[in-house]
Amino acid sequence: MSFIEQLKAAWRHSNSLLCVGLDPDLRKLPSAVLSSQSPIYEFNRRIIDQTAAHCCCFKPQIAYYAAHAAEAQLEQTIRYIKDNHPERPVILDAKRGDIGATAGMYALEAFSRYGADAVTVNPYMGGDTLQPFLEYADKGVVVLCRTSNAGSSEFQALDCAGMPLAHRVAQQSLAWNTLGNIMLVTGATYPDEIGEIRKLVGDMPLLVPGVGAQGGGLRGVLENGLTGDKTGLMINSSRGIIYASNGDDFAEAAGSAARQLKDEINAVRAAL
Repeated sequence: MSFIEQLKAAWRHSNSLLCVGLDPDLRKLPSAVLSSQSPIYEFNRRIIDQTAAHCCCFKPQIAYYAAHAAEAQLEQTIRYIKDNHPERPVILDAKRGDIGATAGMYALEAFSRYGADAVTVNPYMGGDTLQPFLEYADKGVVVLCRTSNAGSSEFQALDCAGMPLAHRVAQQSLAWNTLGNIMLVTGATYPDEIGEIRKLVGDMPLLVPGVGAQGGGLRGVLENGLTGDKTGLMINSSRGIIYASNGDDFAEAAGSAARQLKDEINAVRAAL
């Protein structure tokens, strides 16, 4: 089953557009897991079990593992999802982008070493740098388009052949998408642009960071980003869910936060 097929099935079966970001900062982990030999994995495992019923996918950010030499715990985390919640695809947030053989190694890392179902990539160096990822036809390739950070406008809003550079990336993604496995990152902090990008790319799935801690609002995202069947989005929340509590109840609190956000998303979906 391809990533897109997995994602569509997850939207249906979970009735959720929520993506749970697994960004465990070792300095913020609750004392309940710090005595474990693999505290990041133990934290993730318990979060995953409590949130899986409320999300359509998981998204670990590789920097939170590599910074602590915890790549093995990232591998454990993804393997745990595969073994225990296989209906929830995994997006590895790595933002890779390089030329030729190097890009091929990054693709091998994401899909073979870590076993991710999709990976985020940076298109700044051009379409040829995406090709090694796109050749994995059953995997998803999530292209940075309009990111949620405040400084993104320095480049992404620049005029490029009569449209903002971010919109040019969206338009070009259609040409790159010969195997139908491309998605785009579109930040919740720019909801109007999500609408413009949706018009350009049709039903292509959009990964939407920036809800919650970064200030993005749900209604604007959903009004502008939903497809005709009221799916098409993976709305990511990381800190607001995984750090809902730093006590012994951290996993249960994360589950409650995920359920609440799922319900908020669905209430807006139903109203539109």
